[in-house]
Amino acid sequence: MKNFTLIGSGLVGSLLSIYLAKRGYNVTVYERRPDLRKNRISAGRSINLALSDRGWAGLAGVGIVDEIKKVAIPMTGRMMHSKDGKLTYQAYGKEGQAINSVSRGGLNCVLMDLAEKHGVKIHFNKRCTHIDLKTAVAHFEDNVTKEIVEVSADRVFSTDGAFSAGRLQMQLSTDLFTYSQTYLEHGYKELTIPPTASGEFAMEPNALHIWPRDSYMLIALPNLDKSFTCTLFFPFDGETSFKTINSEEKALEFFKTNFADFVPLIPNLEKEFFTNPTSSLMTVRCYPWRYQDKFLMVGDSAHGIVPFYGQGMNCGFEDCVVLDKMMDKYGEDWDTIFEEFQKSRKPDSDAIAQLALDNFVEMRDRVGKPSFLLQKKIENWFSEKHPDKWIPLYTMVTYSPHIRYSEAYREGQKQESIMQQVMNIPDIENKWNSPEVEEKIISLLEYFK
Repeated sequence: MKNFTLIGSGLVGSLLSIYLAKRGYNVTVYERRPDLRKNRISAGRSINLALSDRGWAGLAGVGIVDEIKKVAIPMTGRMMHSKDGKLTYQAYGKEGQAINSVSRGGLNCVLMDLAEKHGVKIHFNKRCTHIDLKTAVAHFEDNVTKEIVEVSADRVFSTDGAFSAGRLQMQLSTDLFTYSQTYLEHGYKELTIPPTASGEFAMEPNALHIWPRDSYMLIALPNLDKSFTCTLFFPFDGETSFKTINSEEKALEFFKTNFADFVPLIPNLEKEFFTNPTSSLMTVRCYPWRYQDKFLMVGDSAHGIVPFYGQGMNCGFEDCVVLDKMMDKYGEDWDTIFEEFQKSRKPDSDAIAQLALDNFVEMRDRVGKPSFLLQKKIENWFSEKHPDKWIPLYTMVTYSPHIRYSEAYREGQKQESIMQQVMNIPDIENKWNSPEVEEKIISLLEYFK
């Protein structure tokens, strides 16, 4: 029986531990935080998760889709809130397609419970201080006693997120390791809309609510307790920013001016604004992800992305699916497993990282504009007529796990080039579904082949 050490019991670490345990490996996980099942997550740092088809595929591999569906709320589209309070709904896909709002902490607890049922041992309050990459020996410090333990294993998996100790060890110990972390000029702050006095949702629960305001935006996702977790994505600095909104009076005035329909939904909005922390958003890119056959990074430790496509968790779960397939294919040849895994996933992780950055601009600047809504209407109309010729980018990313992120990105670039020309057709507003437009798109598809 091989002994595997995992660093990090978050979503990806817990799921990967189950995949490995189901194959008969002896898996031990070390987590720097306390046990989530006994300690509440600090308020204001959760960012609700949008679980979609790639994530469901990862959960299907360990047989817990039905269990998670019980605690997921389907969101069938975006509900845009304009500055004057007007609502515009935009479906995400075809009828029956949805993304699902799930609690990060709740899902993580289910995965840890399942991991332990499969024989995985999880040790909490253990911070990784060093990894000998050549021997797969890791050192952990107990957060309470400060005792250092040395753990030997056959191989080590680093699943410890964007601020990864495993990745830091690669930086310190290996040559030709490429690494970058890029922060957005925007941070985020969470707020909570409670249930109404009668205990109901204060807004439509089966939608992701967006208040797009050009250089910033607010979103809201539903929770099982009929509250909404809201996230303000907002500049750190500038004329209108976290830095300049430095009093409760300024905060309340800002929300009344820019999010008037939101203000009545949160009691003591201005107090919560200053109670909850302001957090940063970054993209992590690095390579290689492995050291020989002894060490591998999986999930955010290898490819941290911003949350604007709702694919961070889904991408990490897909890592587990791909790695499981590599184990099927190559057996105990771990050198080949690790090499083929990183070669396969690196182009896809780079693609979804860029798509997430692009989608931030789309969500805050474009989704509420008539030209954007018309463009999406044309794309959906053409796709329904010619499903063999056009799959919308959002559908490829969110509902088509058989299509790689890198393939979806390339196809999306081509589609955007085509649509820019289509939107310039004179009087497009009145003939958007005409034979002329249909023929134009078909001819451009031929041109871009």
